[in-house]
Amino acid sequence: MLSLLLALAAQTGETLDGRWSVDLATDPAKPYVQPMELKLAPDGSVSGSFYQSPILAGRWKKDRGRLCVSFRTSDGAGPYHTSACLVGGTVAGQTWAEHRGFLFNWVAERPKN
Repeated sequence: MLSLLLALAAQTGETLDGRWSVDLATDPAKPYVQPMELKLAPDGSVSGSFYQSPILAGRWKKDRGRLCVSFRTSDGAGPYHTSACLVGGTVAGQTWAEHRGFLFNWVAERPKN
């Protein structure tokens, strides 16, 4: 199924560029959405913001049928390492905050407005 979604994304020319609404809820009954904006440059770099923090360093790559990004942000206390891949029209990602002792899996979609 995943290979079918990846093939569909490649055929429709979908991209990670632009604005995303990231679902960070730990309880489905309590929505918690934060913005992400990605700008993929031709040299493979990524800029933008995630969770209202600027992307400090980032890279993107399309390989093996997947378009993915990896980048670092900070909350002032330590780094957050994020990686994500386009899956159909959504983004499946994870963020690791070593200084806070957590790894969080999340999904994102294009904002409705």
